[in-house]
Amino acid sequence: MLMRLGFFDGDPRELAFGSLGPKDVCTSSNRELARETARQGIVLLKNNGALPLSAKSIKSMAVIGPNANASFTMIGNYEGTPCKYTTPLQGLGASVNTVYQPGCTNVGCSGNSLQLSTAVAAAASADVTVLVVGADQSIERESLDRTSLLLPGQQTQLVSAVANASRGPVILVVMSGGPFDISFAKASDKISAILWVGYPGEAGGAALADIIFGSHNPSGRLPVTWYPASYADTVKMTDMRMRPDTSTGYPGRTYRFYTGDTVFAFGDGLSYTKMSHQLVSAPPSYVSMQLAEDHPCRAEECASVEAASDHCEDLAFDVKLRVRNAGEVAGAHSVLLFSSPPSAHNAPAKHLLGFEKVSLAPGEAGTVAFRVDVCRDLSVVDELGGRKVALGGHTLHVGDLKHTVELRV
Repeated sequence: MLMRLGFFDGDPRELAFGSLGPKDVCTSSNRELARETARQGIVLLKNNGALPLSAKSIKSMAVIGPNANASFTMIGNYEGTPCKYTTPLQGLGASVNTVYQPGCTNVGCSGNSLQLSTAVAAAASADVTVLVVGADQSIERESLDRTSLLLPGQQTQLVSAVANASRGPVILVVMSGGPFDISFAKASDKISAILWVGYPGEAGGAALADIIFGSHNPSGRLPVTWYPASYADTVKMTDMRMRPDTSTGYPGRTYRFYTGDTVFAFGDGLSYTKMSHQLVSAPPSYVSMQLAEDHPCRAEECASVEAASDHCEDLAFDVKLRVRNAGEVAGAHSVLLFSSPPSAHNAPAKHLLGFEKVSLAPGEAGTVAFRVDVCRDLSVVDELGGRKVALGGHTLHVGDLKHTVELRV
């Protein structure tokens, strides 16, 4: 990056970026970029129809939780210096009257820090409740690994008690870097919606309000698998095997190999509208790999061929999809193209080939295209670490839409 900026090309004051100074820091466009980045990263995990809220119909909102008024927590670590924080409480309070109760004095939420009675009272008297829980650097950071996938301390008790006491909809917001087992909240009729905001940066509170009040339609997707709490209890942190082992009950790791139940899956994310997918063009039902005359797989049946050599040259195809906004709300949509390969070489159940984001008005349709390089994108790693292209049916899928391509020699 320093080379691209010209730091080694002479006096930087005489180069393209030499005139930058304090006037270029914290500009309105920079701050709006921080807000837009946070908006795009927020993931809607559950919504029974409560979201988006109408600010005009809310006379009082209870904002509760150890991260409800978070500032420094929002920028995670490896952080820069923010221009100005907008906490969740500040962001929500810009649109409606709020009553704030932390519920716990810190995210550790130990017995002494739990302030249940005041939090419950606030929820019982408000039209709607927003709970902001999760973690901070006292829970997860470099050199500090979590040993549990449950919410820290008594946060689960706080969430349940507040949800049961609330007289209106309850929106649960999880602020964290890693996943949590919040199965209880996912299953609860008392919790209307769940949002994961990550560590959303300096404008996180403003972005959260944009999502909750509907000025922005959520389009974020989960970048990791959310495992049940039992995963951390049964899988050793030092066991780095990706592939499952049925002989020992080891479930594997990551969305590519994990065989167990999930709380939320990699790529999950809801919207305030409904998007449909239609396959416009794809390769024919089979694609032939042209092997050299002396290639051994010409004379014998092979499960795979090496992902190299001349037979990989220019071996690619296009996949085009038509995406239509079938709902009544404008929004962006991330199209994730996965491939499920044949079972050779303990191949993953699926892997992500690519993704594209498209923004569509209600009723509008757009085209998304992917270029699939067979040897790069459809290959797997064999038992000896070599990259191979498995022969047989490769199923490409986007959501419920599937198309199978058979690779032959």
